[in-house]
Amino acid sequence: MEDKKNIQPVPDPGEVILIDKPLTWTSFDVTKKLKFAGKFKKIGHAGTLDPLATGLLILCTGKMTKQIDSYQAQEKEYSGVLVLGKTTPSVDLETEFDAEFPTDHISEEIMQEAIKTLTGKILQIPPIYSAIQVNGKRLYELARKGKTDADVEIKSREVEVKKFEIHTSNFPEISFLIVCSKGTYVRSLVRDFGTACQSGAYLKVLRRERIGDYHVKDALTIEQFIEKKNSSLAELQS
Repeated sequence: MEDKKNIQPVPDPGEVILIDKPLTWTSFDVTKKLKFAGKFKKIGHAGTLDPLATGLLILCTGKMTKQIDSYQAQEKEYSGVLVLGKTTPSVDLETEFDAEFPTDHISEEIMQEAIKTLTGKILQIPPIYSAIQVNGKRLYELARKGKTDADVEIKSREVEVKKFEIHTSNFPEISFLIVCSKGTYVRSLVRDFGTACQSGAYLKVLRRERIGDYHVKDALTIEQFIEKKNSSLAELQS
């Protein structure tokens, strides 16, 4: 008879899950939902997406959570739509419009010159509506208490924008494609693009298309993931 004392449990290697994050969900919402649905003891995501952004969210379970930093360090690709002529405190539609600016003077040449200043290695100031901590407080917590960029010293950071392409056929709505390094805030790029065009801008649509070699086209929706997990459990129980 086999000695059960000598039987070693098979370690759970964990898995990498690609999810297409839906609109209005936070990255934490997705992580919590999958933890419950997949009955994972340990799960984490590799790079936050804003609630009003959609697209690729990489989640790691079990021992694969040790690889989260390596996924976060990979370059990101985003598509989206920015709108010139108006601003919001959050630089997206989470907050109400707070100012309007002229756009009649903005030519294709001005926009291309603006892009040049925002491409390559640049110093970027994160938006006040972000999870960065200043003196032990999250910036978005300060922002929701009425603090503005002028009230808080936010340190700039070096990031790299490898590609910044725009399509202007629906001006003042501008479609864009951005490839950038870890730590880049697309909302800050949008804000700075508006300023460089001597106007203002806000982010209307944002979608993360890629992280490193992982593409959103290969990701599951939350519903598809749950259905797949339930099917696997049903097969094991049959």
